[in-house]
Order: sequence, then structure tokens, then C-alpha cells
Amino acid sequence: MQKKFLRDVIVLVAGKPAEGLANLLDDKKYVNEFIIAKKLDITINQTRNILYKIADQGLVSSTRKKDKKKGWYTYFWKIEVVKTLEFLKALLVKKLEQIKNQIKSREIKDFYICARCGIEFNEENALLNDFTCNECGDIFVLKDNSKLVKELRKAAIRLEKELEMVELEMEVEKGKDEKTKVRAIKKFEKDRKETLAAKRKISSAKRKATMEEKTKGKKPVKKKPIKKKVVKKNSIKMKAPKKVVKKKK
Repeated sequence: MQKKFLRDVIVLVAGKPAEGLANLLDDKKYVNEFIIAKKLDITINQTRNILYKIADQGLVSSTRKKDKKKGWYTYFWKIEVVKTLEFLKALLVKKLEQIKNQIKSREIKDFYICARCGIEFNEENALLNDFTCNECGDIFVLKDNSKLVKELRKAAIRLEKELEMVELEMEVEKGKDEKTKVRAIKKFEKDRKETLAAKRKISSAKRKATMEEKTKGKKPVKKKPIKKKVVKKNSIKMKAPKKVVKKKK
């Protein structure tokens, strides 16, 4: 179903020659424009013109690589699925609104027709023409809009169903994008940690090599032992105080 939606949009934007493009473009990897041209059996300039028309609507993205020998650039293209579905949704919403407006107009307004020429007029224009056909001179008759309204209602129902399918496809693709983003963030964090660890390892090895280079050919310096200071005890003996004898009176 998704391929059908993408194909419908591409044909609408770039015309019938671009119909097979939806099957060739990938939404995950870029495809060489020369491969696209070969598979579509058209020239590279025709291929680029088609892709540029689609790119103007933001439905495809591209990257380029330079040929080192020849000096020219080769473009690689990828379809933007979510943007393409959003583009289709906007078209369907607009078309559905137009049909609903037609239904409303047919239900509340009168329309007249020339039975011989098949020309239809709204009430205002019919009045300006005195309800008479300028081509054949026949009198206008009031048109029965019931059949047309019924067909318009069926068309509106089909568009609503298609719109629901497009919205469902959009939700699926956005879910895929979110998962892809989460995986990309996790991979980025893992790579960053590994890079930092490798840098720390290299820095540590460089410091070690520098220290070894500095100490190479030099005799190791022996550290002098630290002499402990000996605190001498006081060798002077303290004399005991003399006892004072009190004389008897």
C-alpha cells in the first residue's frame, strides 16, 4: 500500500514517466542516479529533471560524491517517505474538503440544465440568461441533484478511507524513525565512550613513553635516608628539697 501511495504522489508531481521511480528509490540508503536512469531506460538528464521536480517538493533528498579521476559529481538519491505521505495527506484533505463543499452546495442550491446541449447553470447564471439557452434557445429545466450527491458521498467515503490508510502509514513510519533515532543515539554514545577510552589509553601510553625517554641512560638517583633527630634526655639530676626541722621551744 505504501508503494502505491508513493507512486501516486511521484506521478502527480513529475508525470507518468516517473511512475517506476517509487520502486527504485529506497528510504534507507541512497541510490546512484545512473542506476536509476538505466532501470527507467531514460537518459541521465531526463532522470535528473524528474528527480529535481520531486526534490522541489521536499519528497527526495540527495548526496553527492566526486569522481577523483574524472572530476565530476555523481548524485545519490533517497525518498523521504514521511514527507511524501504528508504531502499526499494534504492533497487528500483538500480534495475531501472540496467534495464536501460540492455536496453542501448541491443540497441547498438549485441548478438548471439545457436538456439538448447538456450545459449546466447555477440559479444566478440561469436568471441572467432568462432561463433560456443561448446555443439552442431551449428553456432550462431544474436539475435533479440526488444522483450526483449520492456519487459525491461515495467519493467522500473513499477519500476518508484512503486518508485513514495514509495516516496509519505515517504513524508506522514515524515509529520506525523514532526507533532508528534511538538506535543512532545509543550507537553514538557507545562510539563516543569507546573513542574517549581509546584516547585515554593513548595519552597514558604517551606519558609512559615520555617518562621512559627522559629516564633512559640516566643512573637512578638514590634517595638519602632521612636521619631521625634524637632528643637527649636531661642528664642533670634534680636534688631533693631539704626537710626543714622545726625547733622545739
